[in-house]
Amino acid sequence: MGLDWRPMGKPKPGFEERHKQIFRIIKGEEKLKELSFIDKLLGKRQITKEQLIEEFVDNIIESYETIKAPRVGYDEVANEWIKTKYQESDKTLSQEDFFKEYLGYYVIELAQERDGVPVYIPFMQDKNVFRAQFLDCCKELIGEKLYNEAWVSKLAEDTLKYGQALMAITDKISVENNLQYLKEQYIPPETDEDSLESKLHILFSASKWLIFYGKNGHGFEADF
Repeated sequence: MGLDWRPMGKPKPGFEERHKQIFRIIKGEEKLKELSFIDKLLGKRQITKEQLIEEFVDNIIESYETIKAPRVGYDEVANEWIKTKYQESDKTLSQEDFFKEYLGYYVIELAQERDGVPVYIPFMQDKNVFRAQFLDCCKELIGEKLYNEAWVSKLAEDTLKYGQALMAITDKISVENNLQYLKEQYIPPETDEDSLESKLHILFSASKWLIFYGKNGHGFEADF
């Protein structure tokens, strides 16, 4: 399947510490607190990981809001997008029913925050998921340690630090090779995929993605 980075929701105000705690428990870095003898006598039940995950999900702000993706039924640009989609469909549904199915849908490709919407995306995933498997061809540039970090899910603070570390080494290599212009280029360069230009563009895109989500309070799930 390969490696994808999936942005996690950020904690709602007041839920920050609990967010971190649940994340550590889910990762196995912290144990579930055992019920006291008194709690057991009172008939209380031990909380499960499934319940923790539900609590985690119920108290987050989705990444779609952070990238300012317009929503069908709420934003005119998204409404125009869905009209076009309907015209391209087989029209087995009426336009009204088609619109109802998409009501509230976030149109990620129309998002305002471009650093959070990568050009390197996996097949059949949300368009703000980064296809981190592309880092395979960049391993010799970033080294074993930074490469291995790509496979570890992180909360916002560590996501930001990781993005800054990748950006620092990418900046250095680009300056040494007079390729700084790639940092501001959204579309991949028209060069061979094994070229230094192609690899640096991947690294710039990855770094900006990590920094954007990290500084805006989002971690990421390393999905592989």
